[in-house]
Amino acid sequence: MKINHFIIAFIFVFFSNLKSNSQNRKVIQLSENWTFKKGKNKKAANVDFNDSNWNKVSVPHDWAIYGPFDKEIDKQVVAITQNGEKTATEKTGRTGALPHVGTAWYRNKFNIDDVDLDKQIILQFDGAMSEPEVFLNGKKIGEWKYGYSYFYFDISKNLVLGENVLAVRLHNEEFASRWYPGAGLYRKVTLTFKEKENINHWGTFITTPIATKEIAKVNIKTQVNIHTGKLVTTIYNSDNEIIVTKSTSEQFNKEFDQNIAIQNPTLWSPDNPYVYTAKTQLFVNDVLKDEITTKFGIRDIKFEPKKGFSLNGEITKFKGVCLHHDLGPLGTAINISALKRQLTILKEMGVNAIRSSHNMPSLEQLELADEMGFLFLAESFDEWKKPKVENGYNRFFDEYAEKDIVNLVRATRNHPSIVMWSSGNEVPDQWGSEGVKRSKWLQDIFHREDPTRPVTVGMDQVKAVMASGFGAIMDVPGLNYRVHLYEEANERFPQGFLLGSETASTVSSRGIYKFPVEEGVMKQYDDFQSSSYDLEYCSWSNLPEDDFILQDDKPWVIGEFVWTGFDYLGEPTPYDEKWPSRSSYFGMIDLAGIPKDRFYLYKSRWNTKEKTLHILPHWNWKGREGQKTPVFVYTNYDSAELFVNGKSMGIQKKITSGNPQERYRLMWMDVLYEPGTLKVVAFDENGKATAEKEIKTAGKPYKIILNADRTSIKADGEDISFVTVSVVDKNGIPCPTATDQLNFEVKGTGKFKAVCNGDATSLEVFHEPTMKLFSGKLVVLVQALKEAGEIELTVNGKNLKKATINLKTD
Repeated sequence: MKINHFIIAFIFVFFSNLKSNSQNRKVIQLSENWTFKKGKNKKAANVDFNDSNWNKVSVPHDWAIYGPFDKEIDKQVVAITQNGEKTATEKTGRTGALPHVGTAWYRNKFNIDDVDLDKQIILQFDGAMSEPEVFLNGKKIGEWKYGYSYFYFDISKNLVLGENVLAVRLHNEEFASRWYPGAGLYRKVTLTFKEKENINHWGTFITTPIATKEIAKVNIKTQVNIHTGKLVTTIYNSDNEIIVTKSTSEQFNKEFDQNIAIQNPTLWSPDNPYVYTAKTQLFVNDVLKDEITTKFGIRDIKFEPKKGFSLNGEITKFKGVCLHHDLGPLGTAINISALKRQLTILKEMGVNAIRSSHNMPSLEQLELADEMGFLFLAESFDEWKKPKVENGYNRFFDEYAEKDIVNLVRATRNHPSIVMWSSGNEVPDQWGSEGVKRSKWLQDIFHREDPTRPVTVGMDQVKAVMASGFGAIMDVPGLNYRVHLYEEANERFPQGFLLGSETASTVSSRGIYKFPVEEGVMKQYDDFQSSSYDLEYCSWSNLPEDDFILQDDKPWVIGEFVWTGFDYLGEPTPYDEKWPSRSSYFGMIDLAGIPKDRFYLYKSRWNTKEKTLHILPHWNWKGREGQKTPVFVYTNYDSAELFVNGKSMGIQKKITSGNPQERYRLMWMDVLYEPGTLKVVAFDENGKATAEKEIKTAGKPYKIILNADRTSIKADGEDISFVTVSVVDKNGIPCPTATDQLNFEVKGTGKFKAVCNGDATSLEVFHEPTMKLFSGKLVVLVQALKEAGEIELTVNGKNLKKATINLKTD
């Protein structure tokens, strides 16, 4: 493998959860019939244990998200070294202030008939937080440590005819995470039934040494557990039409190796995420023994010195965001509709890439990335051998690091979305020769398991990695912040390009604006909010424009992953010493999934298919009459004119010299506030007025408005409609400062699931049907039951005209 001139051409594929119509293989998701109890219990693994008084839950399940929020849960006296702190101080809300610490048990009973008893049966956990110990019929069958890892056990010899009892013990230590990790069986648990002669678990790997518009050479390696047999592979297009079928009986060391040509393939890309399907069948003596289907996308990637990253022959910048794994008010429990909503919002912003920070992504997230068109940087660890937190992954690194990487790669290497692996984030091991050796060891494991993708690390100690050689050995050198060192690092590193693996860390609170309007570092206010003028950042970070300039002016900077796409639970910087702050301020989108102003700044750069014209701040400033109230416009037009109550405030144009903000924002700094109408008129390149937008001063809140992301959802017990709630005055003008307490009632074939307003300081729990508006908005989650019909959501508040919305389940 050549490192300095890393060039890759291949096809990636993704598993469709091993679903198949074949009677020889079936997959059962263990989602129902679980019982749960928090607390220690030495007898809970016993078959005859009485769990009748335990809570009945469905899985995925996060036991901690129900709260309550409590300052004492994660209070720490610590210096956060990643932030450059040298003196320990009291920190609160660092892991979300939710009750994730402690021990809990899950139990499930399922039946095995005599037919299935003769099969090979695999029990897979997509994620269990954390340190799971697994018992079957009273006997411990295995354990894992890392809460983000996928793992499985062959339980064929541990099953009995009839009822079987599965018990899982989980334990979360305190001081084991830097953010909210969640708690419980938060991802899927499945049973896979196969004939004794079969295709290995995660045993298929599809690549291509040739991927052009004219032809693709598909290479399919399939590992089996027998030395004989015949493998038949049939490839279908997206319309389910057969393209080609190939059969082979030749294998080496229990592995079939097929090369299949596809003429004039449709290439996978974020703009056209086209997928094919490969059906692979294993025959023994002409009897079908196993069958799996694998969706795959054809595309070519290259990483080249001075050019950067190219996709299908076109230079492509990573317009990426970092995402933590929690889903706001749902906690960490995986939900496909919530994931899809996140990705839909990101797509609107123009995002083309995602970094799973700082852990293995869910399989559902990767499937959606493949289908919706996102490039993916799949990360593994936030910690290696040297600790960041007292009880972090450092305890397990020596024993588990290789096993965790192997599972990550083998479970996900077939996803076309994944273009890079990351072996770590801001690890203290960046210092010294041992860290260099550790980094090389981890990278070699990735290369062994998948020689087709490069590896990176998010490096924040840039001077150290330049001196030690740590950065020089990486396939893709990833820099977290440190924009002032980009030029020097590019000169010192041999790769010929750099990635902004983590950028910006600008902070803001949706709909909150502070005066005077000025840049601020670790700025704090009495209300524990950050200004949405988007000029405040952290001691280690910078404003968005500092990264924009590097992306635009330096071809060897191959893109960025902004910290973060969405707010997340925990890490309430710059208020991690101020209770009750308990979630982040970094997101371009808040915890409820409502875009902040910064969303539109990035959209104006990244979404080249739509025009953006966004005004801030809101125009309700009673008491500021006659005072300077700057107005910013985020737009992909180069110039615009601002009007206050019909009076021109002048034309502003983007300029490439001077203040970096003036290159990417239109700013009127001397506007004097007066209530009424604020209007902006944008001009095209010929100076012709081509678009306009206005906002108005609102009166008192009068009426509630409901807007659902989808009015028809599946009657599967899982699908969710996200209903945005806002209030308007008597003239229908949105009230941007409303904080009314609202109540929610759901009737029919759905249920109230959760509510969130995006306020990082709110201690109202997510799962009670009442909450205050924050900056005039919140989001209610309505979940379908398992029956078709009608759902009615009613929202009311004191002195407000109530609202009702009807939804369908089918």
